Amino acid sequence: MTDNLKQLSDAGVSIWLDDLSRERLTSGNLAALIRDQHVVGVTTNPTIFAAALSDGEAYDAQVRELAARGADLSAVVRELTTTDVRNACDVFRETFQNTGQVDGRVSIEVDPRLAADTEATTAEALDLWKTVDRPNLLVKIPATVEGLPAITRTLAEGVSVNVTLIFSVERYRAVMDAYLAGLEQAKANGHDLRSIHSVASFFVSRVDTEVDKRLDAIGTDEAKALRGKAAVANARLAYGAFLETFQGPRWDALAADGAHRQRPLWASTGVKNPDYSPTLYVDELVVAETVNTMPEKTLHAVAEQGKITGDAVTGTAEAAQQVYDELSSVGIDVDDVYRVLETEGVEKFEKSWAELLDTVQGQLDAAK
Repeated sequence: MTDNLKQLSDAGVSIWLDDLSRERLTSGNLAALIRDQHVVGVTTNPTIFAAALSDGEAYDAQVRELAARGADLSAVVRELTTTDVRNACDVFRETFQNTGQVDGRVSIEVDPRLAADTEATTAEALDLWKTVDRPNLLVKIPATVEGLPAITRTLAEGVSVNVTLIFSVERYRAVMDAYLAGLEQAKANGHDLRSIHSVASFFVSRVDTEVDKRLDAIGTDEAKALRGKAAVANARLAYGAFLETFQGPRWDALAADGAHRQRPLWASTGVKNPDYSPTLYVDELVVAETVNTMPEKTLHAVAEQGKITGDAVTGTAEAAQQVYDELSSVGIDVDDVYRVLETEGVEKFEKSWAELLDTVQGQLDAAK
């Protein structure tokens, strides 16, 4: 059952699970995925934690303990989520060591309500790093305009970062520039660049969801023929930007001090449209030095029916650009697509965070 996943791993794609819960940790499920399914990392987000903490039984004992200590709502949420992430980091300790600290990574996101506040995002990122206190942590910071300087400042303190909610190649280039600036400042601050790692989470399926909706509204045969093509093309163009950025004098100076390239991470790879293959955003984005973080449903789909045929990205930039030229020609405003997706992405995580707070408040009330 794991042959496809092994082939994916052998092709240079790090397989991360896009999920975490207390149940996964205590049942041994996460350890089993590491052992049997080639999983070498975990990503979390507010939606994932909202779902996990809705399972009250798994967290009841810790909630009661925190309630007895008089902890307020924010402190309880911080304690519950960082405990899961810290324990997951420990589960991945061997992976972390065996991959030269490249993988075995677990991500935790700053409060999404801070996405438009550079100072608060930076402060929260540094606090999460200290609270979890594990070298294989990645702190997730959104790639909003206000998030970009927070990324640089956080890296400058020697903290490893997962940049999230990237939709456009243009913003991705700004993210990579923020990463390079952060490494340069970290070096000036005396940090060992070899210990700093980063991934850039480029969202995939949501691009098709938004573009396909607009293509259907246009309704022409030319428009409908482009359905399901935008997301993969967008990611392939992003990989081209990655290769362009991490070469030349600026990068070479950092690499000489042990800096690591900021790997592209394909996020939102669960297929939303049932007309498409459930493994579309894995099969079509196989290329070395990338991460694909998947919901467990997608992980199992790849194991059972994935079509992993080697590098599917290198040399595809020209064809990918043609897709975007055709999208523009039929009337798709791609810049507006990205604006909508970023706004919706932040709003969805804010809504999930509110649900998380409501759930934990209910658990605290019950514990009194």
